[in-house]
Amino acid sequence: MEPVRFGVISTARIGLERVIPAMLKGEGVSIKAIASRDLDRAKDAAGAFGIEKAYGSYEELLADPEIEAVYNPLPNHLHVPVSIQAAKAGKHVLCEKPIALDADEARTLIEARDRTGVVIAEAFMVRHHPQWQKVRELVKSGRIGRLRAVQAVFSYMNRDPDNVRNQVDIGGGGIYDIGCYPVVTARFLFDDEPVRAAALIERDPDFQTDRLASAILHFPEGQAQFICSTQLVAEQRMQILGTEGRIELDIPFTPLEHETSRLLITDGSQRGLEAAEVITFEGVNQYTLQGDHFAAVVRGEAELAFALEDAVKNMAVIDALYRSGDSGGWEGIRS
Repeated sequence: MEPVRFGVISTARIGLERVIPAMLKGEGVSIKAIASRDLDRAKDAAGAFGIEKAYGSYEELLADPEIEAVYNPLPNHLHVPVSIQAAKAGKHVLCEKPIALDADEARTLIEARDRTGVVIAEAFMVRHHPQWQKVRELVKSGRIGRLRAVQAVFSYMNRDPDNVRNQVDIGGGGIYDIGCYPVVTARFLFDDEPVRAAALIERDPDFQTDRLASAILHFPEGQAQFICSTQLVAEQRMQILGTEGRIELDIPFTPLEHETSRLLITDGSQRGLEAAEVITFEGVNQYTLQGDHFAAVVRGEAELAFALEDAVKNMAVIDALYRSGDSGGWEGIRS
């Protein structure tokens, strides 16, 4: 397969530290350009990664006829407008999560996709990791009986006022940044949509972003609960409970390329983790897998695993959580 020629829009930290190095390792991706509103920053990034072209505006990159696709890791409020701009320029778009600020905004991307014919996808790399493929297979096979409950925690400490995650007016906050992972993986496992949601949200008095949230999602066949925080000790963990067994993921969301991750499986007949069956996954780069899958879709060699319609559904759940945080009660999912 001929590699897809990518341009990267912005010098965002996640792109520089995680996604660009990963995509450069892939067989299906060739990164040809990077753009920033600060040309010097674009030149520095291009030099660091051996990227041929650096642009001082997003518009210049989008006008480059050599570029076939773009990766968009801009702050959340720019995901939709810049992705639509890219689609209008005839570029395929791999856009960071959350793909929008709400479901209605995400739906405008569907309109842009249908109008232009380009591929637009939300960059949820976790669904490409072998551990999640295996968990879903185990659940679907009935290994733990009927799936009834999913529990997760995802947290880190960040009090930097200049960090985009702490800027409420551009889509900062914990649910947008990391709460979206328990939402998308619960939907992935139940293979269904929740019918209502509730959340208790605590906001930072200075930033006004949600710094601690506890959420419940009511699915037709069970429940999902999670805690996410931008101001707690760094932790991530996930429990998947069925009527006949339990699966635990020790690094569910961001296992690094050099890290080994594990699934612990137990039927509950014995106490303690030493009784669990352990399935080990040697380190892989889920961003590389994501980039190669997207490239294969662009080349017509694969079907997009999760279309934009799925991204809209995920945003609808996030919308309900934020509404619940304000109302103090259950909120229906407006699918």
